Amino acid sequence: MHHNISYGLVAGILLVQLLGSQPIHSQSMDSIRTVKPGAALVQVSNQFKFTEGPAVDKQGVIYFTDQPNDKIWTYGTDGKLTVFMDKTGRSNGLFFDKKGTLYACADEQNEIWAISPKGNHTVVLSAVQGRKLNGPNDLWLDKKGGIYFTDPYYQRDYWTRKKPEMDGQKVYFLPNRKQEPIVVDGDLKQPNGIVGTPDGKYLYVADIGASKTYKYQISPDGTLTNRQLFVNQGSDGMTLDNQGNVYLTGRGVTIYDPAGTKIGTIPVPSRWVGNICFGGKDRNTLFITASESVYTLQMQVTGVE
Repeated sequence: MHHNISYGLVAGILLVQLLGSQPIHSQSMDSIRTVKPGAALVQVSNQFKFTEGPAVDKQGVIYFTDQPNDKIWTYGTDGKLTVFMDKTGRSNGLFFDKKGTLYACADEQNEIWAISPKGNHTVVLSAVQGRKLNGPNDLWLDKKGGIYFTDPYYQRDYWTRKKPEMDGQKVYFLPNRKQEPIVVDGDLKQPNGIVGTPDGKYLYVADIGASKTYKYQISPDGTLTNRQLFVNQGSDGMTLDNQGNVYLTGRGVTIYDPAGTKIGTIPVPSRWVGNICFGGKDRNTLFITASESVYTLQMQVTGVE
């Protein structure tokens, strides 16, 4: 989640509504080779406060958060929006494991939650060596169920504390069935977006505070080695497609090939793009969470989450 957005609580209950799909022809995207020819950005709805954390389940249903309003919504393969969960611990980044459990960065109490398909949650992690985390922001799970997560510090108006308990803003790895995470990179200014390759060999982490995105090799024990600068651009959230291209968010969506060469930028008419994922039955719908709105775009590539 971006640090320059101010949050306020919104009273009342949001109505579940699907606004008429509005194609947005701000400029031709035919020059971007991963976008389906002739496709246009479609605004699904603009009823939210600040959207984040999209993740896709096995059926292609997309789950995403409206963090200031403390809700998790779904965008079904039928194109309908539904509230999945209320009182989500101020969930931000989301990710599904292979069993269908939804993991959430719940920063109200600086925790990581595991959420069942029925919306019941358990706290997976709440502290490191007795100290509160800064505020888990985004996460990615490996095939063994290990959790990589970023822990930047963004002061929230719903916290009583005014300063962090942790030294620094770091990237952690929590091995499956373990209770204490390890620091896998403690030398970043403000880590935010994170995603790994489906083969479990590489991890991308965006240092939004330094406007850089790094690529790491993942060792068999889960630690990271060989940190390399991928691009001189930070990102709030990120995703990968089946060709290994990397999608970074912020002012629109910028796509880079696996070598770090820019493919193009998808313009998004919202003040900030928080995160992104692929969904739908065929995983070829790019789903974009952008401040008060969510958008879709049909692609020639598919997601790998």
